[in-house]
Amino acid sequence: MSRPEAPIFDAIVRIDKLPSAGRSVSVKADEPTRAAIAAAMKVTAVERFEAELTVVPLRGGLRAQGTLKARIVQPSVVTFEPVVQDIAETVDRVFLPAEHVENHAPGAEVFIDLEDDDFPDHIDGPEVDLSALLLETLALAIDPYPRAEGESLDALGLGEDGGQGGPFAALARLKDGGDQKD
Repeated sequence: MSRPEAPIFDAIVRIDKLPSAGRSVSVKADEPTRAAIAAAMKVTAVERFEAELTVVPLRGGLRAQGTLKARIVQPSVVTFEPVVQDIAETVDRVFLPAEHVENHAPGAEVFIDLEDDDFPDHIDGPEVDLSALLLETLALAIDPYPRAEGESLDALGLGEDGGQGGPFAALARLKDGGDQKD
């Protein structure tokens, strides 16, 4: 049995040691940690990664609320030049132990409201790893198709030229009797 992978940074909160008034959790990643986050997110660089969370006990689990601020660099999908993206995300997540999750009979229909903001995460044990929550929040905020302002494929001369484009158009021209343009 393999051991679970160690978190990139430490943001573990023990539920049994959490004061009833809650506590603050601050994360400010140093250079090696930001490099590890960049590798995990498959981006060129993470220039900033900071989070401020307030963690309070809730029904045997906890609720984490706060903000995540980051600055990432990744290549443009058009020119492959570096594109900087500033990220500011609100974090609000509830973690509840297994006994608070309703058990249903096998085969029974279960209604889950995916629009419900309070849909809790399931936890096992006395600890919650908030680093996984923060990395997930960052991953969901990253632009999957980054471009610099004003970049487009038309600027590269790859736009429509009136004829069919793409690899299948070249095959169709070969099939129709040579490499003649329309």
